[in-house]
Amino acid sequence: MTLFATPSVRGSETSPVSLVRHTILQTQRLLLRSVRHPVAMLETLIIPCLLLFMLDTVIGGQIEKFTGGDGLYGSVPMVAIVGALSGAVASGVMLGRERDAGLLARFWVLPVHRASGLLARILAEGCRIFAGTVIVVVVGYLLGFRFQQGVLAALMFLLVPVLFGLAFATIVTAIAVYTAKATLVEGITILSSLLMFFSTGFVPLVAYPQWIQPVVRNQPLSVAVDAMRALALGGPLARPLTLTIIWSLGAIIMFAVPAAVGYRRASRR
Repeated sequence: MTLFATPSVRGSETSPVSLVRHTILQTQRLLLRSVRHPVAMLETLIIPCLLLFMLDTVIGGQIEKFTGGDGLYGSVPMVAIVGALSGAVASGVMLGRERDAGLLARFWVLPVHRASGLLARILAEGCRIFAGTVIVVVVGYLLGFRFQQGVLAALMFLLVPVLFGLAFATIVTAIAVYTAKATLVEGITILSSLLMFFSTGFVPLVAYPQWIQPVVRNQPLSVAVDAMRALALGGPLARPLTLTIIWSLGAIIMFAVPAAVGYRRASRR
Protein backbone atom coordinates (compact mmCIF):
# COMPACT_ATOMS: atom_id res chain seq x y z
CA MET A 1 0.00 0.00 0.00
CA THR A 2 2.95 2.33 0.55
CA LEU A 3 4.78 1.51 -2.66
CA PHE A 4 3.28 4.42 -4.56
CA ALA A 5 1.68 6.79 -2.10
CA THR A 6 -0.83 9.46 -2.98
CA PRO A 7 0.45 12.84 -4.22
CA SER A 8 -0.55 14.51 -0.94
CA VAL A 9 1.88 12.26 0.94
CA ARG A 10 4.89 12.22 -1.37
CA GLY A 11 4.40 15.16 -3.65
CA SER A 12 3.23 15.37 -7.22
CA GLU A 13 3.56 12.21 -9.28
CA THR A 14 5.14 14.31 -12.05
CA SER A 15 7.86 15.83 -9.86
CA PRO A 16 11.57 14.97 -10.29
CA VAL A 17 11.62 13.51 -6.77
CA SER A 18 8.80 11.14 -7.68
CA LEU A 19 10.57 10.19 -10.88
CA VAL A 20 13.71 9.18 -8.98
CA ARG A 21 11.81 7.34 -6.24
CA HIS A 22 9.49 5.47 -8.59
CA THR A 23 12.32 4.58 -10.96
CA ILE A 24 14.34 3.06 -8.11
CA LEU A 25 11.34 1.08 -6.86
CA GLN A 26 10.49 -0.28 -10.28
CA THR A 27 14.14 -1.09 -10.97
CA GLN A 28 14.20 -3.16 -7.77
CA ARG A 29 11.03 -4.92 -8.91
CA LEU A 30 12.51 -5.80 -12.29
CA LEU A 31 15.79 -7.01 -10.82
CA LEU A 32 14.00 -9.21 -8.29
CA ARG A 33 11.81 -10.61 -11.03
CA SER A 34 14.89 -11.44 -13.13
CA VAL A 35 16.60 -13.16 -10.20
CA ARG A 36 13.50 -15.25 -9.53
CA HIS A 37 12.90 -16.08 -13.19
CA PRO A 38 14.77 -19.31 -14.10
CA VAL A 39 14.83 -18.65 -17.84
CA ALA A 40 16.29 -15.18 -17.38
CA MET A 41 18.98 -16.51 -15.04
CA LEU A 42 19.73 -19.33 -17.46
CA GLU A 43 20.15 -17.08 -20.48
CA THR A 44 21.97 -14.32 -18.59
CA LEU A 45 24.44 -16.25 -16.44
CA ILE A 46 24.56 -20.01 -16.87
CA ILE A 47 24.51 -20.41 -20.65
CA PRO A 48 27.18 -17.73 -21.31
CA CYS A 49 29.53 -19.35 -18.77
CA LEU A 50 28.97 -22.79 -20.28
CA LEU A 51 29.47 -21.35 -23.77
CA LEU A 52 32.77 -19.76 -22.73
CA PHE A 53 34.00 -23.02 -21.21
CA MET A 54 32.96 -24.96 -24.32
CA LEU A 55 34.65 -22.54 -26.71
CA ASP A 56 37.87 -22.58 -24.73
CA THR A 57 37.83 -26.38 -24.52
CA VAL A 58 36.89 -27.14 -28.14
CA ILE A 59 38.53 -24.44 -30.25
CA GLY A 60 40.71 -22.50 -27.83
CA GLY A 61 43.79 -24.64 -28.50
CA GLN A 62 43.26 -24.51 -32.26
CA ILE A 63 43.00 -20.73 -32.24
CA GLU A 64 46.21 -20.49 -30.19
CA LYS A 65 48.03 -22.73 -32.70
CA PHE A 66 46.61 -20.76 -35.63
CA THR A 67 47.32 -17.25 -34.33
CA GLY A 68 49.89 -17.75 -31.61
CA GLY A 69 47.63 -15.91 -29.14
CA ASP A 70 45.17 -17.00 -26.47
CA GLY A 71 41.67 -17.42 -27.87
CA LEU A 72 40.15 -16.27 -24.57
CA TYR A 73 40.82 -12.64 -25.52
CA GLY A 74 38.24 -13.06 -28.26
CA SER A 75 35.92 -15.54 -26.54
CA VAL A 76 35.45 -13.64 -23.27
CA PRO A 77 34.34 -10.38 -24.97
CA MET A 78 32.11 -12.24 -27.42
CA VAL A 79 30.40 -14.33 -24.73
CA ALA A 80 29.88 -11.27 -22.51
CA ILE A 81 28.12 -9.46 -25.36
CA VAL A 82 26.11 -12.51 -26.42
CA GLY A 83 24.94 -12.87 -22.82
CA ALA A 84 23.78 -9.26 -22.90
CA LEU A 85 21.86 -9.90 -26.13
CA SER A 86 20.23 -13.08 -24.83
CA GLY A 87 19.16 -11.35 -21.63
CA ALA A 88 17.66 -8.49 -23.63
CA VAL A 89 15.52 -10.94 -25.59
CA ALA A 90 14.32 -12.59 -22.35
CA SER A 91 13.45 -9.15 -20.96
CA GLY A 92 11.54 -8.34 -24.13
CA VAL A 93 9.50 -11.51 -23.82
CA MET A 94 8.64 -10.72 -20.20
CA LEU A 95 7.70 -7.17 -21.19
CA GLY A 96 5.25 -8.55 -23.73
CA ARG A 97 3.76 -10.82 -21.09
CA GLU A 98 3.35 -7.94 -18.65
CA ARG A 99 1.55 -5.96 -21.33
CA ASP A 100 -0.77 -8.85 -22.20
CA ALA A 101 -1.48 -9.49 -18.50
CA GLY A 102 -2.48 -5.86 -18.02
CA LEU A 103 0.28 -5.03 -15.54
CA LEU A 104 1.51 -2.05 -17.58
CA ALA A 105 -2.05 -0.69 -17.71
CA ARG A 106 -2.36 -1.02 -13.93
CA PHE A 107 0.77 1.04 -13.38
CA TRP A 108 -0.61 3.62 -15.81
CA VAL A 109 -3.67 4.36 -13.66
CA LEU A 110 -1.68 4.48 -10.41
CA PRO A 111 -0.06 7.72 -9.13
CA VAL A 112 3.25 6.70 -10.71
CA HIS A 113 5.54 8.94 -12.76
CA ARG A 114 4.90 8.07 -16.42
CA ALA A 115 8.59 7.93 -17.33
CA SER A 116 9.67 5.76 -14.42
CA GLY A 117 8.62 2.47 -16.02
CA LEU A 118 10.81 2.82 -19.09
CA LEU A 119 13.72 4.36 -17.19
CA ALA A 120 13.56 1.52 -14.67
CA ARG A 121 13.83 -1.02 -17.46
CA ILE A 122 16.92 0.74 -18.81
CA LEU A 123 18.56 0.78 -15.37
CA ALA A 124 17.64 -2.82 -14.62
CA GLU A 125 18.96 -3.93 -18.00
CA GLY A 126 22.22 -2.07 -17.44
CA CYS A 127 22.67 -3.65 -13.99
CA ARG A 128 21.91 -7.10 -15.37
CA ILE A 129 24.37 -6.74 -18.24
CA PHE A 130 27.12 -5.42 -15.97
CA ALA A 131 26.63 -8.28 -13.48
CA GLY A 132 26.61 -10.84 -16.29
CA THR A 133 29.79 -9.38 -17.77
CA VAL A 134 31.56 -9.53 -14.40
CA ILE A 135 30.61 -13.19 -13.98
CA VAL A 136 31.83 -14.07 -17.49
CA VAL A 137 35.12 -12.28 -16.76
CA VAL A 138 35.49 -14.22 -13.50
CA VAL A 139 35.02 -17.51 -15.37
CA GLY A 140 37.47 -16.30 -18.02
CA TYR A 141 39.94 -15.41 -15.29
CA LEU A 142 39.75 -18.97 -13.98
CA LEU A 143 40.53 -20.20 -17.51
CA GLY A 144 43.51 -17.87 -17.92
CA PHE A 145 42.10 -14.52 -19.07
CA ARG A 146 43.94 -11.47 -17.67
CA PHE A 147 43.69 -7.68 -17.98
CA GLN A 148 47.01 -6.33 -19.17
CA GLN A 149 46.20 -2.66 -19.80
CA GLY A 150 45.45 -1.34 -16.31
CA VAL A 151 42.43 -0.61 -14.17
CA LEU A 152 40.89 2.11 -16.37
CA ALA A 153 41.01 -0.12 -19.44
CA ALA A 154 39.45 -2.96 -17.43
CA LEU A 155 36.58 -0.71 -16.36
CA MET A 156 36.01 0.38 -19.96
CA PHE A 157 36.07 -3.30 -20.93
CA LEU A 158 33.16 -3.96 -18.55
CA LEU A 159 31.19 -0.96 -19.86
CA VAL A 160 31.34 -1.87 -23.57
CA PRO A 161 28.81 -4.75 -23.24
CA VAL A 162 26.55 -2.43 -21.21
CA LEU A 163 26.45 0.14 -24.02
CA PHE A 164 26.08 -2.52 -26.70
CA GLY A 165 23.44 -4.42 -24.72
CA LEU A 166 21.36 -1.32 -24.00
CA ALA A 167 21.32 -0.52 -27.71
CA PHE A 168 20.11 -4.03 -28.50
CA ALA A 169 17.59 -3.86 -25.63
CA THR A 170 16.17 -0.67 -27.16
CA ILE A 171 15.55 -2.54 -30.40
CA VAL A 172 13.95 -5.48 -28.57
CA THR A 173 11.74 -3.16 -26.50
CA ALA A 174 10.54 -1.35 -29.62
CA ILE A 175 9.53 -4.70 -31.11
CA ALA A 176 8.06 -6.15 -27.92
CA VAL A 177 5.65 -3.27 -27.27
CA TYR A 178 4.22 -3.38 -30.78
CA THR A 179 3.74 -7.09 -31.34
CA ALA A 180 1.65 -9.55 -29.39
CA LYS A 181 3.75 -12.51 -30.50
CA ALA A 182 6.64 -13.46 -28.23
CA THR A 183 7.99 -15.64 -31.04
CA LEU A 184 8.85 -12.52 -33.04
CA VAL A 185 10.96 -11.18 -30.19
CA GLU A 186 12.54 -14.57 -29.62
CA GLY A 187 13.30 -14.73 -33.34
CA ILE A 188 15.84 -11.98 -32.78
CA THR A 189 18.04 -14.68 -31.25
CA ILE A 190 18.65 -15.89 -34.80
CA LEU A 191 20.20 -12.53 -35.60
CA SER A 192 22.36 -12.60 -32.48
CA SER A 193 23.50 -16.13 -33.34
CA LEU A 194 24.53 -15.04 -36.83
CA LEU A 195 26.42 -12.09 -35.36
CA MET A 196 28.23 -14.47 -33.02
CA PHE A 197 29.25 -17.08 -35.57
CA PHE A 198 30.36 -14.45 -38.08
CA SER A 199 32.44 -12.35 -35.70
CA THR A 200 36.12 -11.98 -34.90
CA GLY A 201 35.40 -13.27 -31.40
CA PHE A 202 34.42 -16.70 -32.65
CA VAL A 203 37.46 -17.30 -34.85
CA PRO A 204 40.14 -14.91 -36.20
CA LEU A 205 39.22 -12.78 -39.20
CA VAL A 206 41.67 -14.58 -41.52
CA ALA A 207 39.82 -17.85 -40.91
CA TYR A 208 36.79 -16.59 -42.86
CA PRO A 209 36.57 -16.64 -46.66
CA GLN A 210 38.08 -13.50 -48.12
CA TRP A 211 34.85 -12.36 -49.75
CA ILE A 212 33.03 -12.11 -46.40
CA GLN A 213 35.89 -10.68 -44.34
CA PRO A 214 34.84 -7.01 -44.82
CA VAL A 215 31.36 -7.84 -43.47
CA VAL A 216 32.75 -9.79 -40.53
CA ARG A 217 35.30 -7.10 -39.71
CA ASN A 218 32.79 -4.24 -39.63
CA GLN A 219 29.66 -5.83 -38.18
CA PRO A 220 28.61 -4.55 -34.72
CA LEU A 221 29.63 -7.58 -32.65
CA SER A 222 33.07 -7.81 -34.25
CA VAL A 223 33.99 -4.19 -33.62
CA ALA A 224 32.81 -4.47 -30.01
CA VAL A 225 34.89 -7.63 -29.53
CA ASP A 226 37.92 -5.97 -31.13
CA ALA A 227 37.54 -2.97 -28.83
CA MET A 228 37.30 -5.17 -25.74
CA ARG A 229 40.28 -7.27 -26.88
CA ALA A 230 42.35 -4.11 -27.24
CA LEU A 231 41.26 -2.92 -23.79
CA ALA A 232 42.28 -6.24 -22.22
CA LEU A 233 45.31 -7.29 -24.24
CA GLY A 234 46.41 -4.24 -26.19
CA GLY A 235 46.37 -3.29 -29.85
CA PRO A 236 44.48 -0.81 -32.05
CA LEU A 237 41.62 0.68 -30.04
CA ALA A 238 40.43 3.92 -31.65
CA ARG A 239 38.72 2.40 -34.72
CA PRO A 240 36.78 -0.49 -33.09
CA LEU A 241 35.78 1.61 -30.08
CA THR A 242 34.56 4.45 -32.31
CA LEU A 243 32.57 2.05 -34.49
CA THR A 244 31.09 0.40 -31.40
CA ILE A 245 29.90 3.76 -30.10
CA ILE A 246 28.50 4.69 -33.52
CA TRP A 247 26.65 1.37 -33.91
CA SER A 248 25.25 1.54 -30.37
CA LEU A 249 24.21 5.19 -30.34
CA GLY A 250 22.78 4.82 -33.83
CA ALA A 251 20.52 1.97 -32.71
CA ILE A 252 19.45 3.87 -29.58
CA ILE A 253 18.64 7.03 -31.54
CA MET A 254 16.74 5.10 -34.20
CA PHE A 255 14.62 2.95 -31.88
CA ALA A 256 14.31 5.03 -28.69
CA VAL A 257 11.32 7.08 -29.88
CA PRO A 258 9.38 4.06 -31.25
CA ALA A 259 10.13 2.20 -28.00
CA ALA A 260 8.91 5.10 -25.85
CA VAL A 261 5.78 5.67 -27.96
CA GLY A 262 5.02 1.95 -28.07
CA TYR A 263 5.54 1.58 -24.31
CA ARG A 264 3.15 4.45 -23.65
CA ARG A 265 0.58 2.96 -26.03
CA ALA A 266 0.94 -0.51 -24.50
CA SER A 267 0.49 0.95 -21.00
CA ARG A 268 -2.81 2.60 -21.99
CA ARG A 269 -4.37 -0.54 -23.46
